[in-house]
Amino acid sequence: MSVTKTGQKGITVYDSTKAYNGYNFFCPFWELESQIEYCWLMDMEGRFVHRWRTPYPPGCHGILLPNGNVLFAGKLKTISELGLGWSEEFSGLGGILIELDWDSNIVWQVEVPCQGHDFTVMPNGHIMYVAWEPKGIVPDEITAKVKGGRPGTELNGKIWGDVLVEIDRDGNRIWEWLAYEHLDPEIDTLCPLENRSQWPYINSVWICHDGNILLSTRYLNQVTKIDYKTGKVIGRYGKGKIFHQHDCRELDNGNILLFDNGTHRHEYKPEYSRAVELNPDTDNIVWEYKANPPSDFFSAHSGGCERQPNGNTVIIETSKGRMFEVTPSGEIVWEYVNPRYTQYVGRLKNEIWRVHRYPCDYPGLKGKDLAPEKLAWVNRIWGPDAFTKDIKPCIF
Repeated sequence: MSVTKTGQKGITVYDSTKAYNGYNFFCPFWELESQIEYCWLMDMEGRFVHRWRTPYPPGCHGILLPNGNVLFAGKLKTISELGLGWSEEFSGLGGILIELDWDSNIVWQVEVPCQGHDFTVMPNGHIMYVAWEPKGIVPDEITAKVKGGRPGTELNGKIWGDVLVEIDRDGNRIWEWLAYEHLDPEIDTLCPLENRSQWPYINSVWICHDGNILLSTRYLNQVTKIDYKTGKVIGRYGKGKIFHQHDCRELDNGNILLFDNGTHRHEYKPEYSRAVELNPDTDNIVWEYKANPPSDFFSAHSGGCERQPNGNTVIIETSKGRMFEVTPSGEIVWEYVNPRYTQYVGRLKNEIWRVHRYPCDYPGLKGKDLAPEKLAWVNRIWGPDAFTKDIKPCIF
């Protein structure tokens, strides 16, 4: 964002006639230094209407279930506490899945060691999540064949391959998928500017209409589809068109929506991010949103986008704590910049992994108290009236 835009906090744009109205759910990274962590529900005007107090910092992802409970990945241990010799590249670490009721009581939890980034609830109620596990370490004979990456940058001589895990509600492991058993080292090549510590670096998982699995494979610069029954790779999309992407999902029309971070894009231009819709039949981009100028919208890591029933797309620019909604023509009709910063690794940050928009008639909100007055003190500090609008640059 430009300097002027960066100075604005809270709600900066809201056109109620064009936005898809509802409630916005999100879990900020490292919410408070006091270790009191919250997931938030906010209305379209930037007023907080509910919060869930969580026993652990969010390990990236959280969702609001149809029963009104929150399911989120908690950060159980730090990278160093796991003792696996990981570097900071192994980010987005969770470790425990927790379900909280409306009053923040724990109603279900299960430890999921080495879980990272994303999870999804399957149609049968099981949960599938992404993990780095020792069993996923790529065998030496395959490591030697994996193309790409910076030579000699394996982690202690090893490449960690991603693992997908499916568990039932009792925590039993029902299904697993080891990346190195199914990827092709000749085709599924690593970005030449990345370390060879991970292959392929999965940062999102999505269950398609046909029951198969769509993966955002970040270090491959592609979306990968696998057959649920066999584990075989049955689709590769976006190679040479998207770069270090996140949050790929199948739309009702069969196309793929994703957040194209743009890191290491093969262009001699300022870095920029996009929201992209791909047609998997042709592997062509059929819709995109990028800023004007493009560099006004960029998140080197994380990020996401979610298509709304009216055709709009809600986007999260993680690194700047900015969430916004655009129409199919690219008009911004709603925008919010997270005003809450916390100290992390020697710097201030206001990052948010993802935001989910839930309609007013969502079953999980039925009969719930959504009056912002119950969080009056929060809204006095962080609500829509707490920030100056229409900031203009000084002219000297």
